[in-house]
Amino acid sequence: MATNWSSFFGSSNSTSGFGSMSNLFSDYSAIRNGSYKHLLKSYYNLGNDSNTKSGSTGTSSNVTEKLIKERQNPVVSKEVAEANSALTKGVSDIKNSISALQKTSNYEDTTGGATAKSKVLAAVKDFASDYNNVVTNAKKSTNTAVTSNVASMMRSTSENKDALAEIGITVNNNGTITLDEKKLASADISKVQNLFSSDNKLSYGSTISNRITGAGFYGTSAGSEAKSTDGVSTRANTSSGASALKTAAKSLASGDLYAKVKDTDGKTTDQYDIDKIADTAKDFVKSYNDMFNAGKLSTNSGVSSNLSYISNTTKNNADALSKIGINVNKNGTLTFDAEKFKSADMSDVQKAFKNYGSSVATNASLVDYYMTTQANAANGYTSNAAYNVQSAANYITNA
Repeated sequence: MATNWSSFFGSSNSTSGFGSMSNLFSDYSAIRNGSYKHLLKSYYNLGNDSNTKSGSTGTSSNVTEKLIKERQNPVVSKEVAEANSALTKGVSDIKNSISALQKTSNYEDTTGGATAKSKVLAAVKDFASDYNNVVTNAKKSTNTAVTSNVASMMRSTSENKDALAEIGITVNNNGTITLDEKKLASADISKVQNLFSSDNKLSYGSTISNRITGAGFYGTSAGSEAKSTDGVSTRANTSSGASALKTAAKSLASGDLYAKVKDTDGKTTDQYDIDKIADTAKDFVKSYNDMFNAGKLSTNSGVSSNLSYISNTTKNNADALSKIGINVNKNGTLTFDAEKFKSADMSDVQKAFKNYGSSVATNASLVDYYMTTQANAANGYTSNAAYNVQSAANYITNA
């Protein structure tokens, strides 16, 4: 069972770690609507005649304004400030070490220079060191936008612990990793290359790279702006792509799409509406690629796991899809050959999508659900503080 790394960084239902998300929203709302200031004034008896007469109003007012300012701009300890700074640098360092492990030239011998084995060994050592620095500093940091991505990175590492063990990397209980240099030196470097492949969007290296890219983005001064633009855009694009994919997949799996056309006299022929079927297949491929291109940056485990399931299902059906003009690329996306598709027997198309299409529709529906839930998290609270989002069961039922 994979370790729940998110526990290292607190929980939305916990008051430990980085604190409760509900407290965060409550504090922010109170500051904006003025109720926090009103509460402080009441506490310090501001406006009370006795205070005015004694001349204490000015003192109490200063105290109030100071407390409000501190609440809006909390001061962190020197240790936390240093951890925040170190985390920002560490994110930049690990981004570079992952990039080195994804560079093709590092897996090739250099004439008169370093061997591929020595270059890969050095790159993995750098990665392990940078990874541990990020994990260590994330546990002390208060930058939740960055640490949430780090927690997701750690979860991905835990999920790939068996593959990492094959190249000498052990995942420790505290979230750090340990490198066995001797085991790595004796390992086939092609395993390292495949594990960190940039061609495969769902490889361990690509997943970690996406998490670190997200962490680096939120670690910049533009972080607050990014949350209201880029983050929302990613969620919306993923959800939209997943929803469209669900519709196209359901249609391709349904017998209705393959109903024989009627002639001018209203009699049923033995011909399919090939253009209509081809247009649906084209929509399927486009929506599939849109969903994966946007979803790769998501830190939501529900999104990631369902994307992975869809990808594996597609690979298992690659031969059948190839025969009708839909090809699976190395990076996991699809290409559509309209000419080959239209020349295929539509009964073969129907067979190819009967079970495959239904499976994709179900998981695309779940991707849509998890992304929609995440997008609505900030405004899904009702007046009585209950959380109101559509349940996953509704999405599965309607898939």
